[in-house]
Amino acid sequence: MLQFEGFEVDSAENGQEALDIIRRSPPDLIISDIMMPVMDGMRLLEMLRGDVGTATIPLIFLTARSDRLDMRQGMELGADDFVTKPFHVGELLATVKTQLKKRTVREQEAEKRMEDLRGNIIIALPHELRTPLNAVLGFSELLITDASEMPPERVREMARHIYNAGQRIFSLVDSYLLYAHLELTLTDPRRVAEARADLTMHPESIIAHSAHATAGRHRRAERLKLELKPVDRVRIGEVYLKKLVDELIDNAFKFSPSDAPVQVEGVVEGSTYTIRITDWGAGLTAEQIANIGAYMQFSRRIQEQQGTGLGLVIAERICGLHEGVFHIDSMPGSGTTVTVSLLIQKD
Repeated sequence: MLQFEGFEVDSAENGQEALDIIRRSPPDLIISDIMMPVMDGMRLLEMLRGDVGTATIPLIFLTARSDRLDMRQGMELGADDFVTKPFHVGELLATVKTQLKKRTVREQEAEKRMEDLRGNIIIALPHELRTPLNAVLGFSELLITDASEMPPERVREMARHIYNAGQRIFSLVDSYLLYAHLELTLTDPRRVAEARADLTMHPESIIAHSAHATAGRHRRAERLKLELKPVDRVRIGEVYLKKLVDELIDNAFKFSPSDAPVQVEGVVEGSTYTIRITDWGAGLTAEQIANIGAYMQFSRRIQEQQGTGLGLVIAERICGLHEGVFHIDSMPGSGTTVTVSLLIQKD
């Protein structure tokens, strides 16, 4: 029936045989019984979802068993749909086409993400590099031509400007590379599966270290309010967790008055560990929150702080990559609270 509809079909008589075929030549879609010899459908699904190379292939269970427990187990393992025998031809074809359409939409979203990434880098990166590079070139030219006639204090001052501009370029390039890495990762199901397999033990210690280090860098250690409840494990790697909280806490200090507090909380809420970072800065409008995007610096002509506006975007991408929830509450003049909810890894 599927071949008559124009599909190219491979078949197998049991789960193990199917697994071997799938690994040799990954298909666009899998239709499987649950009851099979050698390896049943549930075990096949578990093996497929545990392999980054096959984890995202849509799977439809076609079975005579209608036990709700089977369906629940299948959904928990990652089945995409069920069709119960006896079935109508139209029902099965509609289910197949729906799953293939979903796959196509995911691929189109990945391609759009790539287009956005290319456009952002081509347009924004040269512009963002120009200001610090001008400082490097301008001050270094002055040193080359006039250093012998300058007092040592003036030479040191110019060297400090060059160093600070160099640090800004380094930070800028590092953020662009991380953003590009995240965008590329989100287009590759294998990389997504690998990222989601990482865990962090006792994340509150990493958050606390980041908060203290950032507060010290901004010379506002006494303004930090820290309250972190312990949790065993969360589903995010240490490197990504550190970058996520680094960006958010740095933003909170950077865009709030020097005498205002910054509050960092961590609490267990059901199946998630929720991190809230609150500042009492200028805040954002609803329109600004809705339009958060890479390389957008809100109120740049008003704010004195330098930056590309990448911090929130990077944090949001990291959160999404790990199936977390990212939310911003803010009003102009009333400060901002960024909430990140990460999945807790159960025993």
